[in-house]
Amino acid sequence: MVNFADVAALEEFMTRPSPALAADLARAPGDILILGVGGKMGPTLARMAKRAAPERRVIGVARFSEAGLRAKLEAQGVECIACDLLDRAALEKLPRAPNLVLMAGHKFGAADNAAFTWAMNVRVPYMAADVFRGARSVVFSTACVYPFADVTGRGADESTPALPPPGDYAASCVGRERAFEYASLAYGTPVRLMRLEYAIDMRYGVLHDVAATVHAGKPVDVTMGHVNVIWQGDANEQALRLLAHCTAPASAINVSGPDVISVRWLAGEFGKRFGRKVEFTGAEAPTAWLVDTREAQRLLGAPAVPLATLIDWQADWIARGMPSLSKPTHFEARDGKY
Repeated sequence: MVNFADVAALEEFMTRPSPALAADLARAPGDILILGVGGKMGPTLARMAKRAAPERRVIGVARFSEAGLRAKLEAQGVECIACDLLDRAALEKLPRAPNLVLMAGHKFGAADNAAFTWAMNVRVPYMAADVFRGARSVVFSTACVYPFADVTGRGADESTPALPPPGDYAASCVGRERAFEYASLAYGTPVRLMRLEYAIDMRYGVLHDVAATVHAGKPVDVTMGHVNVIWQGDANEQALRLLAHCTAPASAINVSGPDVISVRWLAGEFGKRFGRKVEFTGAEAPTAWLVDTREAQRLLGAPAVPLATLIDWQADWIARGMPSLSKPTHFEARDGKY
């Protein structure tokens, strides 16, 4: 079993490019511009892109409010530009690249700051889709654009209408998709809307939240009783590979692991590894946010890291008291308020 000695080892492993990534990037030549590189996934996606194609410019754009992040990325060969993405004039000054990855958005705190949530999730995408028209565009979206699916099935597939339950976050994410759908129709921009469910980094994510709760002896909330998850390295790789699979008109693709996971079962697995009795709160609903990933598996293959491995890695990380980003996913919320 891989044992991540520290954060540096974790990030080195997470950003190793595969031959499949190199092959797909060869089909999407040119520099790569990443808008919103400062989020949870952005730094490792940018590093993976640079490792996969060291001869290209990989340009990361963000406010860079996190101390040390810009210097870290630049040391890894990523060019960094500080920019307020809500400023149209600043967007216009950014370099053009044949490949665009839009990661910018706002989720946590959405219920208390709806105006900012809609500005980041709708206004920024409309401006970006206009300014960078024509660029191959992979747009990070979310399973939250779907209605809840029956937990006994495979989850929502790409043909399921984007009609989410209430909440400013989910609704505004539909707006993000519409921005690039419009650009694709108006300008011929090739686009993939990547509907991601729960990328897993040892420092955050659903597995981290459940494992940390079990380890602390606290009850696990099973109100949202089923989830899909994917290793963040696999999610980043699939996002970059999708640059070679953009379409006009725009098309959506679900990205996550293939398993519908019971949160109660997951907590039990961590309980076994920690030697702890697991307590629960709430009751499982018959529906959850779940996605059918068969199309992504057909196009890109199955994720490289299976669920059992992720559970082992997460248990080891938590048991050793390794760092956390202290950013709960709030996966248990069913009311769309984050």
